[in-house]
Amino acid sequence: MSRLQELNTQGQSVWLDYIERDMIQNGDLQALVDRGVRGVTSNPAIFQQAILGSAAYDADIQRLADTGVDANAIFEGLAIPDIQAAADVLRPIYDISNGVDGYVSLEVAPDLAYDEAKTVSEAKRLFAAVDRPNVMIKVPATVAGVAAMEKLIAAGLNINVTLIFGLERYAAVKEAYIRGLEKRVAAGQPVDRIASVASFFISRVDSNVDAQLQKLVDQAESDGDKECYVSVMGKAAVANAQVAYQQFGHKFAGPRWGALEHKGAMVQRPLWASTSTKNPAYPDVLYVDTLIGPNTVNTMPMDTLEAFEDHGTLARTIDADIAAANAALAGLAAVGIDMGQVADELEAEGVKKFADAFDKLLAAIETQRKELA
Repeated sequence: MSRLQELNTQGQSVWLDYIERDMIQNGDLQALVDRGVRGVTSNPAIFQQAILGSAAYDADIQRLADTGVDANAIFEGLAIPDIQAAADVLRPIYDISNGVDGYVSLEVAPDLAYDEAKTVSEAKRLFAAVDRPNVMIKVPATVAGVAAMEKLIAAGLNINVTLIFGLERYAAVKEAYIRGLEKRVAAGQPVDRIASVASFFISRVDSNVDAQLQKLVDQAESDGDKECYVSVMGKAAVANAQVAYQQFGHKFAGPRWGALEHKGAMVQRPLWASTSTKNPAYPDVLYVDTLIGPNTVNTMPMDTLEAFEDHGTLARTIDADIAAANAALAGLAAVGIDMGQVADELEAEGVKKFADAFDKLLAAIETQRKELA
């Protein structure tokens, strides 16, 4: 077995954090599925990179521009067929896994992140437009997004809740998922084919926290203080995720969850996102090796996927030392790192990054549209 396939035996699914037309059409995606990839995620930044970086879209941009539609409609005319084609490649995984895996994610427009009603209507429209049982609609874990997610689960959509950075917001996400399922049960509707993942972002947490710690190191008046700050660098992201996994285990247990599970409901798996290592001083598979465990997903960019295939470590690590994870978070708090504030900053930054990428993509499409028209 490949390392990716062996990860599956540990209960962790590998999803590819990238999509573009060439890889679907030339068989590269199918080859990755054969190696053990069990899903695909996308976001506005990924589509920006794919569409602006490939000539494979030029003919469709020309065709759509000739119809007189705007840049946003052209984008959907490019993205939705790619999502459908990728979903078709992954459909056997969806069928074999009984709806656990085999998904492709498509995100609602990032400028709707703080609008609950529009997020609900847009998610429903996209879900219907793709028209595949193995599509997940991505909704950001803003306050408005979490409220929208509950309604969308109750409506029977598969939802990928994205941009989760903190434990408090993650608690709200889990609760909203369960409430959405309970509403379906109360309405006499089935829950056995509704899937959801909670996308907990990893590396960006270390990037934020380490930058704060470096400032403290630079301002420290003694070597002892410097050593104290350095000792907790690179620990925030993994500890945050490991404690989140512990909380996941607590939430999806007991009588309340058991009543839903009895009706076929699936747990909302934690998905580890942003797992490429940003700091070159850290191992390139740091955010894979340390987060392996049952009922989880790791969505990896190609570089991280290939690195793990080459030299990743295969062992259950996600809950190997929860005491150490809690101690790491306590150590960060002791030196003044407010993880709640970190989560708030990263959420706002994440929404803005996706919105900026989407705006840049639409602007580039609009320029092409005008030239072609």
